Amino acid sequence: MSNLNKMNVDLVIEARWVIPVVPRNRLLEHAAVVIHQGKIVEVAAIETISANYQASKTVRLDEHVLIPGLINLHTHVGMTMMRGLADDLPLMQWLQQHIWPAEQQIVSERFVRDSALLGCAEMLAGGITCFNDMYFYPQATAEAALQAGMRAQLGLVVLEFPTNYANSADDYIEKGLNHRDEWRGQSLLSASFAPHAPYTVADATFEKIVTYAEQLGLGIHTHLHETQDEIEQSLKQYGLTPIERLSQLGVLGPNLTAAHGVHMKNEEIEQLQAHGCSLAHCVSSNLKLASGMAPIQKMLNAGVNVGLGTDGAASNNRQDMFTEMRTAALVAKGLSGDVASIPAWQALEMATINGAKALGLEGQIGSIETGKLADLTAVKLSDIEASPCFDSLSHLVYVAGREHVSHVWVEGDLRFERSDMQAGVYANIEPNELKEIVLKWQPKLNQHKV
Repeated sequence: MSNLNKMNVDLVIEARWVIPVVPRNRLLEHAAVVIHQGKIVEVAAIETISANYQASKTVRLDEHVLIPGLINLHTHVGMTMMRGLADDLPLMQWLQQHIWPAEQQIVSERFVRDSALLGCAEMLAGGITCFNDMYFYPQATAEAALQAGMRAQLGLVVLEFPTNYANSADDYIEKGLNHRDEWRGQSLLSASFAPHAPYTVADATFEKIVTYAEQLGLGIHTHLHETQDEIEQSLKQYGLTPIERLSQLGVLGPNLTAAHGVHMKNEEIEQLQAHGCSLAHCVSSNLKLASGMAPIQKMLNAGVNVGLGTDGAASNNRQDMFTEMRTAALVAKGLSGDVASIPAWQALEMATINGAKALGLEGQIGSIETGKLADLTAVKLSDIEASPCFDSLSHLVYVAGREHVSHVWVEGDLRFERSDMQAGVYANIEPNELKEIVLKWQPKLNQHKV
């Protein structure tokens, strides 16, 4: 076919392997993805694409696997500057004696913006194109995400007690909705209500959030059954477990993303499935805080939609989805005694399409399919420590790390690139800006260091 008869498009990415995620467990070799105006036009063999399209730019990735952009289903990106601030402590001691006092002293709109930009840079360099956030000053995180060129669902955090950000539950809700109005026209940003947890949010507030969420078509993002102490306190205070209480309050539903779900009985897993809830599995954070190990294989077997989250850098201490995929698969095998628990293809689903489903974005992102937005990550699998490669899908989960990410696109725009000859380069973030952020805030936080 002559060039006159070829369709003109913005970008063609040719890769040694393409893992589209949908259809399930499929691997394409020597394939190309056609992108125009931010969307995927076609996925096919390189020869087919070359014969039918004329691209303004062609990127050839002869040693790489191309996957959907990774989706971090639970994080607190505004806490990235607190990485390592208070380690090796139980959750409530960590929160009450270190994190909350530090937040009271230092958290401001500027702090969150700077901290979030640092976190966005970390995530982009690790192949993450979308994150589900929960933190104060969501407008500041929105600003950082837009600078980075990342997709984000920003949680409108709600608590009962006052902080630097808001004075009461109603104040949190009002401020959050006002901020949502500010970024409503941004295609990369969406919002959800983020009541922090059952132990920090009252019944009346949950009921208001359910009403607002239904009226506005917003999701709900909360912590749930993270520790055994949380459950015991709920039983003492309400005579109900947290999930029973949320069920009675009408919180459970297809728009709910529950983070952690470490301590879930069989009947509680059935409740999640029956209501169509999603769960953000944060395996590294749960292990590090000794919260326990969530029965994820049981949840998957029951049909619960399970995505992966890093939690915040303050408790993980990495926002690294490659670590989450590998650890989730390994822990599931160890817990179940079944080597087939969470195979590589399923771990990748959890890090991509399952996260998209939880956010209500599965029609736009989470897989490499015609008509979807071109949020894509390329991973180089030819480095010495990653050689030889017999199965690129298995390799992606069990061998590759975030350091092997070479390219990241969001809506077809290159946001991050790493070559053999240089450190990673961001489209809109200067490394010196990140260094200045750390130099500015670390001394102020150091007084809270354990």
